[in-house]
Amino acid sequence: MENADAEYSGRGDATPAAAALEAVVDPVVAVTDGTITYANRAARDVFDLPNESTDDEPGSGDWDAVATLESWSRLETAIDETAVGTARRVSLECDDGTDHRYDARIHRSVDGATITFEPARDDRGDDGTSVVGTRDRAVKERAINEAPVGIVISDPDREDNPLVYINDAYEEITGYDYDEVVGRNCRFLQGEDTDEAVVAEMAAAIDEQRPVTVEVKNYRKDGSEFWNEVTIAPVRDESGQVTHYVGFQNDVTARKEAELELEARTDELEFLLDRVEGLVGDVTDVVAGSTDRSALEEAVCERIADESAYDGAWIGERNPATGTIEIRATTGEEPSKPVAMADDHPAAAALAAGDATTDTLDGTTRAAFPLSYNGIEYGVLTVRTDGDREIDDRETVVLSALARSVASGINARETSRVLETDAVVAVEVALTDTAVAPVALSSAADCRLEYRRSVHRTGNETASLFTVTGPDATATDLTAAAAEAELDCRVVVEHDEACLIELTGGDALVGWLSERGVRTRAIESEDGRARVTLEIPRSTNVRSIVEALEDRYAGTDVISFRQRERQGETRQEFAARLERELTERQFAALQRAYLSGYFEWPRPTTGEELAQSMGVSRPTFHEHLRTAEEKLCRAFFDDTQSSG
Repeated sequence: MENADAEYSGRGDATPAAAALEAVVDPVVAVTDGTITYANRAARDVFDLPNESTDDEPGSGDWDAVATLESWSRLETAIDETAVGTARRVSLECDDGTDHRYDARIHRSVDGATITFEPARDDRGDDGTSVVGTRDRAVKERAINEAPVGIVISDPDREDNPLVYINDAYEEITGYDYDEVVGRNCRFLQGEDTDEAVVAEMAAAIDEQRPVTVEVKNYRKDGSEFWNEVTIAPVRDESGQVTHYVGFQNDVTARKEAELELEARTDELEFLLDRVEGLVGDVTDVVAGSTDRSALEEAVCERIADESAYDGAWIGERNPATGTIEIRATTGEEPSKPVAMADDHPAAAALAAGDATTDTLDGTTRAAFPLSYNGIEYGVLTVRTDGDREIDDRETVVLSALARSVASGINARETSRVLETDAVVAVEVALTDTAVAPVALSSAADCRLEYRRSVHRTGNETASLFTVTGPDATATDLTAAAAEAELDCRVVVEHDEACLIELTGGDALVGWLSERGVRTRAIESEDGRARVTLEIPRSTNVRSIVEALEDRYAGTDVISFRQRERQGETRQEFAARLERELTERQFAALQRAYLSGYFEWPRPTTGEELAQSMGVSRPTFHEHLRTAEEKLCRAFFDDTQSSG
């Protein structure tokens, strides 16, 4: 509700309006949030308000309206129901020590309400003169004329409903003088871009004699545009007939232009994000269709640069030796020199933080996204927007998803190179973390484990086969030790001095490394310590993989790095090629038969026992074994004929 000090007295010397209201014989109050902040002399007398004002601030105070006015609840409801910029009359009882009843005239503004209490008609004399006093109409007219919003009054009984009054604020808003306006219909403010639907809405409200508030583009006398918030309300006489229309004008150009700019920006972003989200799908197709990493990276940069929202893109990879980011692929956007990790560049910041980074410099916006998959860093993707357009949070989320898709594709290409590349780095590490299954088992039992192979089962579970030797290399001791270490240990074959076991549970080290394109060549574990030999393609970010291994397993110690070239097909490659030809059951039958000594004589185990270890019948086991033996012979003798 409005502040009476601002409207009537100011803070300081009393204004002429405040002084004049002190002389008005009708009670006048201003109300803000249920508190009377101004009361003229008549109101203070009638409602018995403490005279807290000073000579400089007549009528100022702070009185609880609820406690002061018996009919406050009705007044409060009427204030809430009164539209901003309009007025309404309410009849009410007023306990002022007399039998007087009042008509309360409520004038509502954005910040509050001003209430003038006029005696009800039956409280007037025979000649209609108020018993309490005569209302000072001159003061009201002056208050209207000095109001901070434009006010106009029109006469619908005259042809074309012309304006018959405008206040000073209206002249300031429109640039028209009083004599240029009075006698004309208010439509002269309309122009070329005035919305006809809004004009029709105002006309309909006038025809239906109801209030209306609209925002309309109008034109000043000098031709300049402005947004006008217009409230029109009918004024009725005592019989309810409309005699005039009052209009309130408020220049809301700044707010309206901000709203329109926001709407345009929102529409632009929605269109852009639709395009960016479609870009993710296209990049996913690129990732799926690329044959190698370089082709993938080049295709991704080209597809991003083709999008109108971006001027270019490049993919770089960190070089630990030089401390720089070296360019691998680029389209339309490339640093003039390798980006140093110490530079103030979003690509360096993204790799350092492991998260998306955006920067606008010299009118150009760049955003960088780390290419990381399963904890392995594959580089950074940097895009440049068109012009100085900023990248908001939603677009950042979409582009981050795109970067993850690219990193996943690079990981897949790098993983496939494990069996194809001749350039590898052999890395030996020592592990003591009991989260690793062989470390945990060798710590719980007096034994030595030697890794043979792993089998990836459904559900992403990896089962690894180990040959176990030592004093506790018995089914009973190993099963008990595995239970203590919360592992699943299944004895496949038990000999006098060794066992072949299938070990699951704990941390799937081999599976975790395989997902990152790393081949596990050997694992030897004893006394709670494992020595692991890994083979990593030289093109892979070896440093990133080793760092991820160190982060994952506490106490990891790197023993050695060796670069070497592989010549011809190794035994492991031959086995891997054969394994691709075998079904999971065929491979399991052949592997268990060999490792259990089934092909030796006399056989230490039977086909029945091996079938039970696989959970199949004896005939089914032999069928899988014979098919696997046939494929093994074909691979060995290079027989190109197919078989069932």
